[in-house]
Amino acid sequence: MKKIVHYIFLLLFSFCANAQVQLVVLGTAQDAGAPQIGCTKSCCASKWTSGEKAFVVALGVVDPENNSHYLFEATPDIGQQLYDLANESNTESLAGVFLTHAHIGHYSGLMYVGKEALGGKNIPVHAYPRMHDYLQSNGPWEQLVNDNNIRLNLLTDNPVELSEQLKVVSFKVPHRDEYSETAGFKIIGPNKTALFIPDIDKWERWETAIEEVIKEVDYAFLDATFFDGTELPNRDMNAIPHPFVIESMNRFSSLKASEKEKIYFIHFNHTNPLLKMNSEAVQRVKKNGFKIARKSLKLLL
Repeated sequence: MKKIVHYIFLLLFSFCANAQVQLVVLGTAQDAGAPQIGCTKSCCASKWTSGEKAFVVALGVVDPENNSHYLFEATPDIGQQLYDLANESNTESLAGVFLTHAHIGHYSGLMYVGKEALGGKNIPVHAYPRMHDYLQSNGPWEQLVNDNNIRLNLLTDNPVELSEQLKVVSFKVPHRDEYSETAGFKIIGPNKTALFIPDIDKWERWETAIEEVIKEVDYAFLDATFFDGTELPNRDMNAIPHPFVIESMNRFSSLKASEKEKIYFIHFNHTNPLLKMNSEAVQRVKKNGFKIARKSLKLLL
């Protein structure tokens, strides 16, 4: 009898968990993924032959009560990512896409929702004004608008109410804004809140103290493009001023352990040793109390 009761309890627990709003990590790599085009160095060489792949950074949010799911970023890997998201939500209803900015890995997946591929029907795409205008005024993206594959929704300072139990707050962060602003998002579920800042310049360039924002959320997915400044010896790192992971760990060193464990580093360049599961860099991050985002990670919201 005890075994039966225990089994029923597990079934009920599983049902309740599956019915809750979930966040799913769909990719963790920088815009060009890993292995990266043109790279034959040790960080990529084995990946080309083994078929190992790190998908470009994206999050999915599943709202089972409303039979819908949402995508944060439209990456070149959108096909597999939408497939994975549909499997998690048991529905193919893509209820919206939220874009951070107009760098290739974060919006170019929209090309696959047009008539040559998905043939989407008025998929809501949420973007800040410059991003909105860029998509509406430049080919081939304007074709998606004109053919009603996507429906552009303008992000403002007001929260986007997706359902009674799910909303999204957007805010601007400093970054290379050649064609658009750069957005960060707070994804607010019925019980938990997630912060998503995959791209930003050095933390001190933002007028908002990132430590204060971390205190307001339960999960913080933060830009970790480069582990340190030695990864691209032939590039001027001042021209791509992401916060190095070692800089972020130093800045956050005084946070309480409970605040540190909220932080998930994400958006790894193909050179970043955090892509290697058991690297010394990975062990160093974990020893310092932080976490590393991995594809298929699921968190309740």
